[in-house]
Amino acid sequence: MSQRMVGKVINRLLRDEDLRVRFALDRIEALAALSTALTPDELDVFIQTDPRVWFWGSAVMGDQAH
Repeated sequence: MSQRMVGKVINRLLRDEDLRVRFALDRIEALAALSTALTPDELDVFIQTDPRVWFWGSAVMGDQAH
């Protein structure tokens, strides 16, 4: 597992509101647009994640996510 790549995706989802919306509407397309080298297992984890998690995280973290 590439901790660095997973971290980049998490950071983008927390920081980028447009990406969060795209992810909520079409997770596969949003992840493909990031052009990161995630393993199939890592992609599955993100795809199975409830998109509301990323909106909640952003609300809780506020300015810390930037």
